[in-house]
Amino acid sequence: MSEENNTPENGQAEQAAQPTFNIQRIYLKDASFETPGAPQVFTQQWQPKVDLQLNTRTRALNDELYEVVLTVTVTVKCEDENAFLVEIQQAGLFGISGLEEAQLQHTLGAYCPTILFPYARETIDSLVNKGSFPALMLAPVNFDALFAQQVQQHAEAAAQAEAQSAETH
Repeated sequence: MSEENNTPENGQAEQAAQPTFNIQRIYLKDASFETPGAPQVFTQQWQPKVDLQLNTRTRALNDELYEVVLTVTVTVKCEDENAFLVEIQQAGLFGISGLEEAQLQHTLGAYCPTILFPYARETIDSLVNKGSFPALMLAPVNFDALFAQQVQQHAEAAAQAEAQSAETH
């Protein structure tokens, strides 16, 4: 018959090794709204061309606290003139521990931006409405797919650099 060692110390060690994730704060770090084509843009037929740019950056504040900043830039043109430009930096503080490096990178690069995006989307919509333009409801973004694409691009670039290095030696 086997015995299990269920001492309090073992239970605490197991609990400490468990991954943890918590949202400590979500906040608007920066916002900009410009209407360079005003007031002429309001006299034109509204057939907008929307350009959406996304970017994320991460900063470790300590071993278990990370700031993730999602930058969303929307440029809208009407008849080849800039109708408006809006840029939001939506940020969050996330407590994360107990993850392996690959899991941590995925959490910071995909999961956290997925949490931040609805807040940025709402802020952008509000600013656009205050500029007296029609509502701009951005479609959801698949940050998992974007992160996977970025990882693939980095892997291909590393393989290319390695191949070029091998050719020169």
